[in-house]
Amino acid sequence: MWTIAQVIQVPVSYFFEGLEGEPAEIGNHRGDILTDKEGLELVRAYYAMPENQRRRLFDLARVLSHAA
Repeated sequence: MWTIAQVIQVPVSYFFEGLEGEPAEIGNHRGDILTDKEGLELVRAYYAMPENQRRRLFDLARVLSHAA
């Protein structure tokens, strides 16, 4: 669970929010990326890349996400 939380950039506690009977707030996350086929393929492709390329791609994605 820790690895999944790290991949989708949420704290592990995210998976336990709302267990007291209240629905969990998703915030900026749109569903569960690991249950989406395309999202899972993207994560696998990302980790198949060399670390320096992953870092560049990550930085690019961060910049593009703020540009919208």
